[in-house]
Amino acid sequence: MRTVLSVLSLFCGLVPALALANAVLPEADMKGARDPAGLARYEGSLIVEYRAGAYDEIALPASALELVEPEQRDGMNNRVFAAKDTRMLEGTLTRSVYLLPPERTPLEAVRNYQQAIEEAGGQRLFECRGDACGGDTSSGAGHGGGRVGIGDLLFPKDRIDAKAFSNPYCAVTTDRVDPRYTILRVERGGVETHVAVLAWTAKDGLYCKAFDGRTLALVVTLEAKPREQKMVTVKAADLGSAIASGGKVALYGILFDFDQATLRPDSAAQLGEIAALLNADPALKLMVVGHTDNVGGAAHNLELSQRRADAVVAALAAQHGIAAERLLAQGMGSASPLASNDSEEGRARNRRVELVKQ
Repeated sequence: MRTVLSVLSLFCGLVPALALANAVLPEADMKGARDPAGLARYEGSLIVEYRAGAYDEIALPASALELVEPEQRDGMNNRVFAAKDTRMLEGTLTRSVYLLPPERTPLEAVRNYQQAIEEAGGQRLFECRGDACGGDTSSGAGHGGGRVGIGDLLFPKDRIDAKAFSNPYCAVTTDRVDPRYTILRVERGGVETHVAVLAWTAKDGLYCKAFDGRTLALVVTLEAKPREQKMVTVKAADLGSAIASGGKVALYGILFDFDQATLRPDSAAQLGEIAALLNADPALKLMVVGHTDNVGGAAHNLELSQRRADAVVAALAAQHGIAAERLLAQGMGSASPLASNDSEEGRARNRRVELVKQ
C-alpha cells in the first residue's frame, strides 16, 4: 500500500510541473525573434520558434521526396527519403515557425507567401500537398520508426533543443494535418534568396493542445552571401612543428562548396604550404584525412569525406608534383568529431582536413 501511495504521490507531484510546461497561446513573438529581411509575415501571426545563423547550410527539397534505399535508416530508424531536385545552399539561414490566427488554413499561408515573392519578381520552384510531397507528411519533427519527411529536412531533430512541451517545442513536433509545401526564389539587389514554407494544421490532444486545430507555418529563408574568411593559412614550418609534436594537424583553409568534393580556388594557399612541407622533408609521408559534420546520412558523409581527401591528394600531385606514394587519402565522415554537432560553431570545427604522419 505504501508503494502504491508513493507512486500516486509522485504522479500527483509531477502533474503541476507538466502542466506548467504545456504550450500556451502566445500573446507576442518569441523573445529575440524577428521576420527575415525583406519578407513580411501573414497578418496577425506570431513567431513561436526562431533560429537564425549568420552563416549556415541547408538542403532544400525542390521536388517530391523519394525512397533512397529500402534498407537505409536515419538515426531515428526512419526510412530515408530525399528529393532528386535538392538545392544545396549556404548563407544567412533563418528558421521561423509562425502560429497563424484562428480559422486560417495552410493553403492561405502558402498562397500568401507565394504571392509576396512573385510580386517581388521571384518565382515558384515547386509546391505539393499531403502525400504528393513524399515521405512522412503527418508526423512532427523528432519522430522515429517511420519515414523521413520534408519537415525533418527543414527542421532536423538535432536542431530541437527547446524545453519539452514548451511553445517552441510544440511548434515543430505536433502531428500535421493538410500539410502544404512550397519553395520559392527571389533576387534582391543582386542577392539570391530561397524561401521554403511548410504549413499545416496542428493535431495534438495532450501537452501541445493549445495549438490543436491551429495553422502553423515553418518558414525557412536562405540568403546567399559570401562566408567571412577567418581561417589563417597554416605555414609549412608550423605544419611541421604540429606534426612532429602531435603526429597530426587539422586544417580549415582547404575549402569545398556545400556537399561537394571540388576544391575551391581559395584552397590554393594552404595546398602550397603542404607542398612546401613535403618538399622540405623528402622522407615525410602523410595521410590526408577528410572529416565532415553530421549533416546528412553517415554513409553519405563517409563517401563525401573520402572524395574530398582524394581531391586534396590529386591536387598535390597534379599541381605541385608530390609523388603519389607519399600520400594516402582516407575519409572518416562524421566519425571523429572535435566538437559537438549541436551548434554551427561545433559543426564548423568538425568540417576539416587533417594531415597525419604515416
